[in-house]
Amino acid sequence: MGWRGVVVRRRGRRPAGSGVPLTFEVIAEAVRERIRSGGLRPGDALPTQAVLMREFGASSLTVQKAMTLLKQEGWAVSRPGKGAFVAHHDHPDGADDLDGPETTAPAVVATARVEALERALADAVEQIADLRGRIEALETRSGTRDR
Repeated sequence: MGWRGVVVRRRGRRPAGSGVPLTFEVIAEAVRERIRSGGLRPGDALPTQAVLMREFGASSLTVQKAMTLLKQEGWAVSRPGKGAFVAHHDHPDGADDLDGPETTAPAVVATARVEALERALADAVEQIADLRGRIEALETRSGTRDR
């Protein structure tokens, strides 16, 4: 108990058993909702730290914690020297509940990233095979013209 019977809590801490989200969680959820609604699309730059600080009246540390959470969950990626961007990946059906514990667990996020990388790799292998075929065809044509 604090002064005159008022309960005083440390800033940034929630009381045990409270369902009240902390500011960084509120910021992360607001960004997630912008992504879900299509206001931010894969590859789009996320709002800067300064913008989020002004919008939510939050400290830089609070905004950094929100961005860290979004990156850990696979919603955002950092590009050194450029900023943070919406991640390129498909969310499963029922995207409205992506912030539940079963979808944000590190193993689930890692599995989704691995699957996305495997798809990208398979596409790249097909493109390389196609390019090799084109190169061979061009070399064959130029070889017959030189004779």
